[in-house]
This record gives sequence, structure tokens and C-alpha cells, in this order.
Amino acid sequence: MDQWITLETPHGAVSAWQALPSTPAEAGLVVIQEIFGANAHIRAVAERYAMEGYAVLAPALFDPLQPGVELDYDAAGFARGRALVDQLGLESALAIVDTAAAALRAYLAGIGAPPRVGVVGYCWGGTVALLAALELGLPAVSYYGARNLPLLDDPHLVSAPKAPVMFHFGEHDPSIPPDAVQAHRRALPSMQVCTYPAGHAFNRDVDPSAFHPESAALALRRSLGFFADHLR
Repeated sequence: MDQWITLETPHGAVSAWQALPSTPAEAGLVVIQEIFGANAHIRAVAERYAMEGYAVLAPALFDPLQPGVELDYDAAGFARGRALVDQLGLESALAIVDTAAAALRAYLAGIGAPPRVGVVGYCWGGTVALLAALELGLPAVSYYGARNLPLLDDPHLVSAPKAPVMFHFGEHDPSIPPDAVQAHRRALPSMQVCTYPAGHAFNRDVDPSAFHPESAALALRRSLGFFADHLR
């Protein structure tokens, strides 16, 4: 069943899109939004992972600031999304993700499944996913996180990461040039860094200007392999 549920977080009530598999879930995933909200695209991503046997929550991270935000992929949407990201802050987003992960653990325990939970995030959500691995110990897949570099510069975070991370980057992404990609390899040499002949947001299949289907399909296969290794 796919539906909105409510999470009681340290920052108040937050809606989360819940997607459950048709058979008993074997693990859980938190899907972390882009700057545009927990919109139809993010809900579809959650449902895709549910089809692979995961219990999934996609929290609407902007709810503490403005409930129900879903922005267009235009200049106004980008500007509003960036402003909301800056207003919310990484630590508040991380606290909401932590609450979603706890809810998934409780759900999995209730059905007799091991309470193993990971995260996958896109764009700004990719940076939140990286922080969830480093601080919360949640295995993470991080898609084109353009705000990752300050985290990589923090020796407290990267010297002893608490969970593995897989990174996906487009080779033609102007917001994450090759030297920034290489910085991930230097800071976290044990983590897998994958690159693709694509630009930013190549997984966003509702945006023809960004979507690169071959890269998206390969990144998904690799992500599913990563989660199979670390959550099952």
C-alpha cells in the first residue's frame, strides 16, 4: 500500500510517503528528496524500491517550514528550493531522516524482519544521504550531491565513516566538476564512486532536459546491488 503517513519528528509532524512491497519486506529504505519536495517523482522512486522488496519512506523534509511543498523544475522552483534548503539546514534534515529510519525499523521488527535500514538521496538529498552514513551509520547511496564537499573536508566525519556509501555522478555535471568527484575518492577511498556520461539529475525521468535513461538504469542496478550487499 502506498500512502501518506505522519512522522512525529524533533521538528514537529512531517508527512512521509510510505511505499510497501507486495510481499513481506526484507529491509527498509529512506528516500531523500531533491530540493523540489517529496513530489510525484520522489514518490515514484520510493515505489520503485518497494517493488524490489523494500519498505520505503520518503519524508517531506520541508514540512517544518511549509507543509506540502512540491516545486516546479523552473527558475522559481530552483530559487525557492534552495532557500528552503538553506533555511532547514542539514542537521534538521538529518533528524527527520533519523526519525524515518526508526519508523522503518519498528515496522520491520513488527513483521519479524531484521531491522536493517539504508538511505538513498538525490541532489541535496544525496548530501543528506552521505551525512546519514557518516553520522547515523545508515548504508547510503548518494546521487550527485553538490553540497558534499564541506562534509568531506571535516576530518571528524570522514576519518571513521560509520557506514558504507556508493556515489553516483554525471561526468558532464557543471555543479560537480571532475576535481570535486576526485575529492570523494581522496576523502573516502574505501567507498565506490561511479561516474556516467550524463549531466546533473540524470535519474530525474520527469525532466527531459536532465534524464539520461542508460545512466539511470545502470546506477539503479548498482544501487540495488549495494543495498543487497549491505541490508540483506
